[in-house]
Amino acid sequence: MEKETALIEAILYLEGDPLDEGGLSRISGLSREAVQSALKALEDRYAREESGVELTRIGGGILISPKKDYWNALRERYGKKNESRLSRAAMETLSIVAYSQPITRSEIEAIRGVQADTMIRLLVERELIREVGKKDVPGKPVQYGTTKAFLKLFRLESIADLPKLTDQEAERFEREGTP
Repeated sequence: MEKETALIEAILYLEGDPLDEGGLSRISGLSREAVQSALKALEDRYAREESGVELTRIGGGILISPKKDYWNALRERYGKKNESRLSRAAMETLSIVAYSQPITRSEIEAIRGVQADTMIRLLVERELIREVGKKDVPGKPVQYGTTKAFLKLFRLESIADLPKLTDQEAERFEREGTP
């Protein structure tokens, strides 16, 4: 079983994006049961104090990442390439999309109080948001939602893992005509 564990570890090390168990099974040629056993062995190994990494589940996939305790100290050097200094306006727009998705450009603008075209374009280019459909209203405006890259950047398994908002914060994200 150690060879299978080493193979799964090598695959996770080489892959930049999270892989689900099915993907790990296809790449490795191992059964899902063998992949699950290998992942359990890696979790046990990485749980030890002398390990600086852990398995992180992001967007339905798994990757090797620094333990959260170390990531805060390492983020300044290693997190910059992904975060690339998002402006306050871009972070505000991204927050609105994350908490209110699916959401249209005009709904974002209604919440922010300013035009959002440039910020939406930037976030789409950085692959943090994407078009997720069209709203069923006249004109059929595009709706936006977050991506797996967003989940990876903020180390979230799913959008449900976003920090909970206070009632006052939640009011900022409400759109006209919605509770």
